[in-house]
Amino acid sequence: MRRNRPVQLADVERATPRIIERLDANFFRVRFDRLTPREKDYLRALAELGAEPQRSGDVAAVLGVKVQTVAPLRDSLMKKGMIYSPAHGDTAFTVPLFDTFMKRAMPQLPAKGGKA
Repeated sequence: MRRNRPVQLADVERATPRIIERLDANFFRVRFDRLTPREKDYLRALAELGAEPQRSGDVAAVLGVKVQTVAPLRDSLMKKGMIYSPAHGDTAFTVPLFDTFMKRAMPQLPAKGGKA
């Protein structure tokens, strides 16, 4: 049924939680379930830094490891289409809102200095 009125902010605010729940259960979860534990840790660290592109060294710092340690993970995640490099040394999520999903799926940050 189509209404003859424009969508109001209140409409969007009411629908957003349901839409996020459906994205979490389906769209985001399918991608998350294909990741290795180490890849999940990398993405959780990236999410901690924010939705905008982040420096690889900053992701490594959140994990408490050297940047060389995370390079293979970064490469693997790029091949899986989870992240991309908008500029040399930068990393960003390919899917909007995936950063907030990672925080919901993994509320705790990975232990520092763990196997990244």
